[in-house]
Amino acid sequence: MTVDDKAYLFYLVILLVMVAVWFLYDRRETISQSLQQALIWGLIFVGMITAYGFKDVFQAQIFPSSAVQNGEGSVTLTRANDGHFYATLAVNGRDVEFVVDTGATSIVLSQDDAQAIGIDVENLNYFGKSYTANGVVDTASIRLNHITLGDITFYDMRASVNGGELFGSLLGMDYINQFSEFKISGNTLTLTR
Repeated sequence: MTVDDKAYLFYLVILLVMVAVWFLYDRRETISQSLQQALIWGLIFVGMITAYGFKDVFQAQIFPSSAVQNGEGSVTLTRANDGHFYATLAVNGRDVEFVVDTGATSIVLSQDDAQAIGIDVENLNYFGKSYTANGVVDTASIRLNHITLGDITFYDMRASVNGGELFGSLLGMDYINQFSEFKISGNTLTLTR
């Protein structure tokens, strides 16, 4: 059963519970008090069991950019609803949310994220060029003192700042290749040092 199937089943169960509660409430005068309470508690119990069974789905829906530390040197990311993997990394001590992009060569910061980590984007030299699906954009080369995901830190990483509009920062292959292994399995991406 896929994550989408589980989510669909969960929503159907919620709908069934709501209809059943409404039905019992509407017919409350014809059902004995004890039977009514027993059914309500039964529905609450079934709802709690269902919610617990889908806790991973909820976590992925509510916190799409959360990383799960698998132990020393390994981190697992869960695919978000839009099909992308997101990761929040500490860059020079500040949190930055990235889209993991295996089609990108380097780490690319949006101008907003670059400013948030203390880079003066107005005085950068945008001499570089990046060829994207949306055309050619100017970029400026920078160095990141340290970049941390979970308990994994890399130092003195090369990156670039996008000179145009970028919806968010990209975590490209220069970063991913620092790991000895990266594996996509279903809706998870595991990076192992």
